[in-house]
Amino acid sequence: MELQCKVQNYDWGKLGHESKVAKLLSSGDTNALIDTDKPYAELWMGTHPNGPSLIIERNILLSEYIKDNVDAIGPLVQKRFGVSVPFLLKVLSIKKALSIQAHPNKEHAEQLHALSPEMYKDPNHKPELAIALTPFEALCGFRPIYEIKEFLSKLPELHEILSKESLDSILTYEEGDSTLVLKKVFDSLMSCDKAIVAKSLEKYIKRLTSADESIKSALLFNTLQKLYSEFPGDVGCYAPYFMNLMHLRPGQAIFLKPNLPHAYLSGDCIECMACSDNVVRAGLTPKHIDLPTLINMLDYTSYTPEEMLFNPNMEDENSCIWRPPVPDFAVVKIKVLNGDAYNTIIRPSPSIIIFISGEGEACDTEPVRVRAGTVLFLKASRQLTITPATEHLEAYQAICNV
Repeated sequence: MELQCKVQNYDWGKLGHESKVAKLLSSGDTNALIDTDKPYAELWMGTHPNGPSLIIERNILLSEYIKDNVDAIGPLVQKRFGVSVPFLLKVLSIKKALSIQAHPNKEHAEQLHALSPEMYKDPNHKPELAIALTPFEALCGFRPIYEIKEFLSKLPELHEILSKESLDSILTYEEGDSTLVLKKVFDSLMSCDKAIVAKSLEKYIKRLTSADESIKSALLFNTLQKLYSEFPGDVGCYAPYFMNLMHLRPGQAIFLKPNLPHAYLSGDCIECMACSDNVVRAGLTPKHIDLPTLINMLDYTSYTPEEMLFNPNMEDENSCIWRPPVPDFAVVKIKVLNGDAYNTIIRPSPSIIIFISGEGEACDTEPVRVRAGTVLFLKASRQLTITPATEHLEAYQAICNV
């Protein structure tokens, strides 16, 4: 069943046809009109109430359809999640950095929702998987502590705003558990007066602007300049010196487990997550920052960029799967070359499938013409036969990980 899906025009999105979201929208629906001056940030595929998908041929919301067709969910998913699609599949097109954030685990999400339902609107966790469609830049997890120490040794501007106790604790750190050291220095940074941070950043930007290219490169000047132009004076501009700066190639992925600090900076990606909107923000945002909650929940483990990459497993010659350690979702990439027909693997869960490139046909009971931008819903325990009419057909399929 083909779906009509919701576009979100958040201001951080790429404009007009620069956006992968807009390109997929106009390719999938020839009647869609793209405004070149409008941001096309996200395409939502699922049943989330803030952007529910519609079954085109039946003119009914997917969420309503599954209530009357429980078999579409399958007994395993129904037993675990009730009559629902427990994941949300998205395409993101990012021009301006998203906020530095983390998501609570399930138990913590329930507590936050009970205490502050106006801020934390549901009791669910929100683990996320991001798969790059184009060169993609993100901050993800705290850096190895020796890298943070190296940056701090070259940033006197940070020495002026961090507490002496936190600075001493990290600069004298040699070995052992570094989580308390990182927590102390990050708390000091985030707690600093906004006016003092803004003045510090202004001074730092001025110093780096006149530095030679080798110093600029070593101190991540291009990233700093981008963040500063988008969020002048924001404490999050200092985040790249504490967090891993990831440059993903198309097909590479990161899994954002609970409490892991992260921020998407630029590029296009497939994103899949548990069906929730719980976010605790840390910077690069005009929105509310719940600092006590944030400081106490973050994962202060030091990670290398290699540890942040989340790799798929091949299932057969046409498909590979990213299977996170959560039951809510997994994502399958399917690529079929012209001259072949491919039968998808039968899953005990419902699927949402978006075609990213190529044209051809997909058949469950009735054949459907598909092209880049076509989104399909497939019932549990059903199989789709995919036949390209062009050089290839490529798609991403979200499923439950049960």
